[in-house]
Amino acid sequence: MPAQPHVATSMYKRMPSKDGTNSVDLEDDSEFLQDDMVQEYSDPPLRRSLPHVLVATIVSFLFGYHLGVVNEPLESISHDLGFNGNSLAEGLIVSTCLGGAFVGSLFSGWIADEFGRRRTFQLCALPMVIGAACSATTNNLAGMLIGRFVVGLGLGIGPPVASLYITEVSPPSVRGTYGSFIQIATCLGLLGALLIGIPVKSIPGWWRVCFWLSTIPSTVLAFAMIFCAESPHWLYKRGRNTEAEVEFHKLLGPANVRSAMAELLNSDRGDENDTVKISDLIYGRHFRVLFIGSTLFALQQLSGINAIFYFSSTVFRSAGVSSNLANAFVGIVNLFGSFIALVLMDKLGRKVLLLWSFFGMAVSTVFQVIAAGFSSAASGTVYLSVGGMLMFVFSFACGAGPVPGLLLSEIFPNRIRAKAMAFCMCVHWVFNFMVGLLFLRFLEIMGPRLLYAMLGTFCLIGVAFVKRNVMETKGKTLQEIEIALLPQD
Repeated sequence: MPAQPHVATSMYKRMPSKDGTNSVDLEDDSEFLQDDMVQEYSDPPLRRSLPHVLVATIVSFLFGYHLGVVNEPLESISHDLGFNGNSLAEGLIVSTCLGGAFVGSLFSGWIADEFGRRRTFQLCALPMVIGAACSATTNNLAGMLIGRFVVGLGLGIGPPVASLYITEVSPPSVRGTYGSFIQIATCLGLLGALLIGIPVKSIPGWWRVCFWLSTIPSTVLAFAMIFCAESPHWLYKRGRNTEAEVEFHKLLGPANVRSAMAELLNSDRGDENDTVKISDLIYGRHFRVLFIGSTLFALQQLSGINAIFYFSSTVFRSAGVSSNLANAFVGIVNLFGSFIALVLMDKLGRKVLLLWSFFGMAVSTVFQVIAAGFSSAASGTVYLSVGGMLMFVFSFACGAGPVPGLLLSEIFPNRIRAKAMAFCMCVHWVFNFMVGLLFLRFLEIMGPRLLYAMLGTFCLIGVAFVKRNVMETKGKTLQEIEIALLPQD
């Protein structure tokens, strides 16, 4: 571990903290510190923070991989495990993972606050290894469902912590760019699952290999986190200020430790060791930011993006395109849009990307409504439908996909960040499950025109909500965002 830099400590007056580590008294120097922080802070070299961020995004890769790993092999799995033609059992293989993710997200905030961000990554890797091994070796449906549920537990714990960790270790100037890595890693995971699943129809039992391969990145995540920095924000919250300075030295370099600690020590007013209860989030001074976060995740799912992914194969088949090629088209467009978001996140800002993303999704649903009103045999209708679907996916990937997870971890104060993210992820999983469960039923009852019109309406609601409630966080420190959003006591 690097020696503690003198520049990080020479400005502080030390006094004992609750756990025996050094604390800092800033009462006499707070004004000086804020002025000095502005003057001395410089953009640190990316080589310091980037490796830690890349390791954290392995969770997002696994998230995408496990969501897509059963798509191609599902027919072979059902044949080998003896439930071929049972649509309920096939649906359970998908939904059981979502159920496990919901349960895992309930505990992710508590685990992240109790054990730290770094150890939580290692803990979430364990069920993903065990669950994948169980699914790979099972000879019956029950074993497959147990394995998928256990994997889901890890998926519920990991992604919220990835957003937390990346936000807390990133320099403000590139926090949006780093946050976009989460969406890109998820897309790469989905594409990886698609490519690895291609031989499943020609090689008997290949689906078992697909599950076994997922244990490799899970194991890499657990071991690589040993060498990654712990979140300085979490260390400070636990009263371990000296360790927080050392981690800032790793992430930002010695020249920026002083300003980073000054910014951190001027945040989190009050006693940060108080237990945060759900009632404090819902009824207290944090209600506004929790409402913004929960609504963004709800609108993200109510836009119908996951249903669009599920329904894409049918649309492409009507155009004479194979399901493999259809999934590849959707995956490539999703990945391309994610790279666009990476480039623009810290240039245009989060709010602008969200506004144009929801608006673009609404426009694409208009194409779908028009296409549904004409004969499916018409070539123009097919192109309009396929083009509208790809535009929808691209618009989602440019904003509504990557921005909410990043934005939420920015707007939540350090004291409640982990538990508030867990609460919002629970909302995400509930709406994700509901949309996946009801989409085909609604399609039968309402027909495609009315259904796409309803999805487009939710997208327009998203535009209005973002314009009215979401503040721009581009280039701001986490403490500046906290002061702007929270009412003063």
